[in-house]
Amino acid sequence: MHEYSIVQSLVDSVESVARPYEGGSVHHVYVDIGELAGVDCDLLQTAYDTFREGTICQDAPLTIERIAAQWECPHCHLAIRRGEILRCPSCNEPAKLAAGDEILLRRVEMEVA
Repeated sequence: MHEYSIVQSLVDSVESVARPYEGGSVHHVYVDIGELAGVDCDLLQTAYDTFREGTICQDAPLTIERIAAQWECPHCHLAIRRGEILRCPSCNEPAKLAAGDEILLRRVEMEVA
């Protein structure tokens, strides 16, 4: 389960964001997880709840937003609708993934001294 290593990276990233604000406390952490990122959001939440104890994220809940996969033509940037063949109807180019494979720390809410 790589969700545990993702949580470790997440906590490390939050610590990096908070480091310049010595004495600050983290109140909430927000992440975006693409549906094609290969992450089980329930396992990620469980791993976060388990391993945040004793870290800067100890009192900060985690909010996960799922990002839907989005495909587009790499040439004309025409969006390819979900369920369609992954080729551009205009130029017949293979579609490229435009969103949906990301794992992003979107926002950290914190109180600074």
